[in-house]
Amino acid sequence: MSRTVIHGGLVITASDELHADVLIEGGRIAALAAHGTAAAESWTADRTIDATGKYVIPGGVDAHTHMEMPFGGTYAADTFETGTRAAAWGGTTTIVDFAIQSVGHAVREGLDAWYAKADGKCAIDYAFHMILSDVNESSLKEMDLLVSEGVTSFKSFIGSRDQGCSARVQP
Repeated sequence: MSRTVIHGGLVITASDELHADVLIEGGRIAALAAHGTAAAESWTADRTIDATGKYVIPGGVDAHTHMEMPFGGTYAADTFETGTRAAAWGGTTTIVDFAIQSVGHAVREGLDAWYAKADGKCAIDYAFHMILSDVNESSLKEMDLLVSEGVTSFKSFIGSRDQGCSARVQP
């Protein structure tokens, strides 16, 4: 497992700013320790990045994306590959895209289709919102299962898509 230490920067977290070193193992933050402490000095790494005089910030989350989304007879310009590469260059490390249920099909089928589009093509982490295109007894029952799998928001258009009216359902 590769290890990286980011040394000397001002680390910005959700609640604090601190002069600390960051230990990364296998692509994930494993530890933070104040500069010059025994803990920070004991770390060994394959790579050390000198962040002296720089901010060390977490990546951003883009919670509303449309990769490969069909709309009005066309598709969004970005694929999961091109869109997530561009996001990574801009400092975004996670997107939450909209998966779409097709009319007459199960909600699960729509989610699986979006996983298939994204699988192996994303440069960053991703998750999905679910658009319900065919709200009925069966699709409403499927929502609980998808929530247990991590889908936390659902969208259903209450007017025609051309009107752009929508409501978000939070289970």
